Amino acid sequence: MEPVDLAVTVLHPSVDDPALNSMNFLNEVAQHYPDAVSLAAGRPYEEFFDSAVLHEHLDAFRRHLADDLGLSPAQVDRTLLQYGRTKGIVHHLIARHLAVDEQLTVDPEAIVVTVGCQEAMFLVLRALRAGPRDVLLAVAPTYVGLTGAARLVDLPVRPVTGGPDGIDLADLRDQVHRARAEGLRPRACYVMPDFANPSGVRMDLAQRRRLLDLAAGEDLLLIEDNPYGLFPAADAERLPTLKALDTRRRVVYLGSFAKTVLPGARVGYVVADQRVAGSDGTVGPLADQLAKIKSMVTVNTSPISQAVIGGALLAHDCSLVAANVRERAAYARNLRHLVDGLARRFPAGGPVRWNVPAGGFFVVVTVPFAVDDALLHRSARGYGVLWTPMAHFYDAGTPVNALRLSVSAVTPEQIDLGLDRLAALITEESAGAVGAAVSARTAP
Repeated sequence: MEPVDLAVTVLHPSVDDPALNSMNFLNEVAQHYPDAVSLAAGRPYEEFFDSAVLHEHLDAFRRHLADDLGLSPAQVDRTLLQYGRTKGIVHHLIARHLAVDEQLTVDPEAIVVTVGCQEAMFLVLRALRAGPRDVLLAVAPTYVGLTGAARLVDLPVRPVTGGPDGIDLADLRDQVHRARAEGLRPRACYVMPDFANPSGVRMDLAQRRRLLDLAAGEDLLLIEDNPYGLFPAADAERLPTLKALDTRRRVVYLGSFAKTVLPGARVGYVVADQRVAGSDGTVGPLADQLAKIKSMVTVNTSPISQAVIGGALLAHDCSLVAANVRERAAYARNLRHLVDGLARRFPAGGPVRWNVPAGGFFVVVTVPFAVDDALLHRSARGYGVLWTPMAHFYDAGTPVNALRLSVSAVTPEQIDLGLDRLAALITEESAGAVGAAVSARTAP
């Protein structure tokens, strides 16, 4: 072994944690196989990207600062170019967006604008992890970014069964009671009610109400992550978010503009209106405490990035539903095309099965063999198609007989080519699995 300056064992355990390794692997695997069709990445559709609008959005936000908010030219420049307010400079526009698109009334002071939704997760988990007794619950399979953020703050994650209803409420209650019986303190449950990553499952309205009632009864916070809620399929209606239904301040709401405006801006936000009593006797929103943490992590979110997002909101009267008509149609088309393509390639009732989400980016395909990273590399090298092993979204570290397909960043033609290649891989792997089973049964 070559001489080293540091051993990974003397660093924080999270740096070598499977969750963090998974995030890096999933982000970088496509770069290693540039010629493969990628049905792996949950990136937004790129056909509508247009760098020319960046200047338009920036100018629109400058005019807003001057004409609507009454700032002088010097104040406008200072707002855009100087270190800024930790909570952000587009919080009032985000509040308007939530009122327009989600029928959710939010005090702008309960909003913290973050560097992507990933920072929003980190801030919330850092605030909630007060001691070694604290644990987080999360619906399994779980977005790996949440698991990794929890590792960074030493907050153990306990899985809650998901399933076709989005969350098994009986199991959630059991997990809360079991943790408390062990002397632990379950702080919150992380959920993605709309077209979850990776499962694609959506909670119906009745299930959302039951979840809120359970959270109130068990004195549990819910962390609602909603990157895909604006993208129901063509024949599906949008449902109110948990936060829109929340009358008891049980929900901390995470939002992102990566899928709805521009991923390169890296702007997200958190709505945290829970009241917190300070040590000095003052009472303010949880957002105030999150801002303190943010000031020591990223200081503030780039004002230029916020201005681009703010201008995009202003261009559509703060409605991202209106701003994403083309995108919603593209995702709905691709989702339908992928599901129909699977049905043409695999017989009904056979060993290969898949779910049919009502929107979003993802479809889960169940296969009769174990799926791991080694198979993914073989798929990319030998068949020219990328996908995501579902094992990355579970904490057990063992292969799972399922993979995730994404429809968001491909064309129908690429979907067809990718599915042809995937079908060839699955056919070969299935034959191998059958052969191995026969050999095992006939072995002396």
